[in-house]
Amino acid sequence: MVKFKEKICLLCAAAFAVMVLMSGIMAQAAETTEENTGRILFISSYSYGWDTVQIQIEGIKAGISESTVIDYEFMDTKRVDDETSRQQFYEGLKYRMSRVEPYDVVILGDDAALLFAVEYREELFEGIPLVFEGINDEELALELSKDPLITGIIEKLSVEKNIDLGRLLFPKARRVVAILDDSITGEAERKRFYSYQDNYPDLDFSEINASELTTRKLRQSINQVGNNSILIYITMTEDADGKQYSNKEAVSFITGAARVPVLRMVEAGIGEGLLGGNVVSMYKSGEIAANIAMDIINGKKSGDIGVVVDSPNVYCIDQLVMEKFNLDMGLIPEGTTIVNYQPSFWERNKEAMLPGGVVIIALLCVIFAFWLANFKKRKLLIELEEARGIMESASQHDFLTGIPNRSKFMEDLEKTMAAGMPCTIMMIDIDEFKKINDTYGHTAGDEALKQLAVRLKELQSQILTPYRFAGDEFIILIKSKQRKIVEKTAHQCRELFDKPFILSGEKRKVGGSIGIASYPEDTEDLEQLIVYADDAMYSVKKSGKNNFAYYKPEEAKA
Repeated sequence: MVKFKEKICLLCAAAFAVMVLMSGIMAQAAETTEENTGRILFISSYSYGWDTVQIQIEGIKAGISESTVIDYEFMDTKRVDDETSRQQFYEGLKYRMSRVEPYDVVILGDDAALLFAVEYREELFEGIPLVFEGINDEELALELSKDPLITGIIEKLSVEKNIDLGRLLFPKARRVVAILDDSITGEAERKRFYSYQDNYPDLDFSEINASELTTRKLRQSINQVGNNSILIYITMTEDADGKQYSNKEAVSFITGAARVPVLRMVEAGIGEGLLGGNVVSMYKSGEIAANIAMDIINGKKSGDIGVVVDSPNVYCIDQLVMEKFNLDMGLIPEGTTIVNYQPSFWERNKEAMLPGGVVIIALLCVIFAFWLANFKKRKLLIELEEARGIMESASQHDFLTGIPNRSKFMEDLEKTMAAGMPCTIMMIDIDEFKKINDTYGHTAGDEALKQLAVRLKELQSQILTPYRFAGDEFIILIKSKQRKIVEKTAHQCRELFDKPFILSGEKRKVGGSIGIASYPEDTEDLEQLIVYADDAMYSVKKSGKNNFAYYKPEEAKA
């Protein structure tokens, strides 16, 4: 009887344990089932090729869970922004949304996407929470966020902090010049820029409006900004000639034309010639917007999530640009992110030098011979000199093509003109280079640059040196102004484009426009000589391309 009772107790205990275990497993399964992976649609105002968009997307990816489904749509308003384009985007998006599962949240990148979502909300996004990021129009964002289904993060380009940084670095500055255009972003930032005029009564505020200037006038306007000015690049997507610029192309154009450091208020482009400044982290903006979207997916009401008005701004400075313009690194704010950081000799070599020093000391102790220490010292000096020579050579050559760079050209031209030696320069620009990049990809663009550099090197002589000037522009320095030599060289340069280029494994026809100016015949000013060659090259562009032309003052005025 006792054994029977014991068996009953054991069976009850086992049953209880199984129930506890099963309830835990069921609770865990229920918790896993209840977790909503979610579906997110990201609508960008621009295209994926716009580098700030790529940074935003990386931030968004970092802010969502691995199981979350995210789709992408691009309005491409930097390239085309009109009613027809918006209507086509609307119709395409409406169709695509009708073919997929509904979205839980829509993330809207920049102002145009937010305006589009509000306009077509009832037709496309009825009842779907909207999360904006990268919005420049703060008043609009705050007004729209009164709707319980709209929230997000505001982008604040800090004009004030960048002007303060500019005054710190350039204490003699008396002007603030902004590079803007007439895009939606440009209009919003123009309003913000001029709102700070009263805060700086000792500074003159002005702008270079790319939308109102031809390509040549735009280059000249940027080039004419003097050392008494703080130059800030805000946005430049097009000019009056209809030429459209990606951010990378705009950076290359501006830094190639500017004679002063250029401040920037977003992180894209810093490290490619811009000085930097107090910038909005597009990565952080995307990540914060994604975090808000995930909160909504996981059950939090969007109306309970306040708009993030503290823009994720940081200081970011390119050390190479600081050194180029002889600016003191000690002036930059504490905690600044340094791009192109140049470590000291000790920082670069301490891991190698410490063991070497120990070995040298050990050898000195063992053999106690002065001559060996002297030999080691001499060898180290030789190695350091070789390293210095390698570094100096690298700093004066273009990393992509291997030929001398813009810095080396300016140095050689200055020496030539200082010696009073007559010379001629030829500005060479690949025709429709943007079309090459757009059609065959940036790798093909790089191939074209490298192949042209190889052909130019074949022309090199004691009096002729080719350089890569900027972007798709090359320049030749001829230490002569004799008409026969210049004429022969011009024809040789023109003939470089007769042979097809190999792009993406296929032969392609590539043209080039060449502008020619001579010292001292055309001008005795170094900077003006470059501008004149550029003017002559530009005249070839206008008259049919793929040819050469000499600088003519009457055409330049026209």
